[in-house]
Amino acid sequence: MINPPNAYISIKQSSDGIYKDKGSKFIAKAFPVKDLADIKNTLGLLKSEHPKARHICYAYRLGFEPEETKSHDDGEPAGSAGKPIQNAIFSSNVHFVLVAVVRYFGGTLLGVPGLIQAYKEASAHALNQAEMITVEPEIYQQITFTYEQLNAFMKISKKQPIKIVHAKIDNLCIFDISYPIRAQQEVGLALEILKI
Repeated sequence: MINPPNAYISIKQSSDGIYKDKGSKFIAKAFPVKDLADIKNTLGLLKSEHPKARHICYAYRLGFEPEETKSHDDGEPAGSAGKPIQNAIFSSNVHFVLVAVVRYFGGTLLGVPGLIQAYKEASAHALNQAEMITVEPEIYQQITFTYEQLNAFMKISKKQPIKIVHAKIDNLCIFDISYPIRAQQEVGLALEILKI
């Protein structure tokens, strides 16, 4: 398994691109996505928005493993749509991104080289329009400690890059916390003091 990097690039919000050739229109849309369910929902919405489109081809890249990326030609000749979209994602070095290209056929066949060019250009245009952001992966953890330890924990959380996501304070305190992966060791050592 490849360890996730300390930070990676993604896109802040969806963006559009377009490419036209011989009457065919290729409308590209890039989306930030979290997981496969997110991808499925987004593709479902696109299909309902473009019921007359001939093809909706796409590629996505979620994590950092080779199997976390996939492309789909949606009836176009094999490798002429999904792969060029996927290559545009790789060229932009973005993760947790879906790029879909909606094609409206213009009546003239473009041939495989023409299709590759069209899908590549439309995807690159959408990604070039996107606002790139650096994302720092976080660790989410639930910790439990006694009420007597609450003050000590609060001091630690002020010194460390700990975010308190949710807290239930009683005789036994249950906290959901998050912190950057890069701080895993120092946060772990700080929390050891509490014997958590």
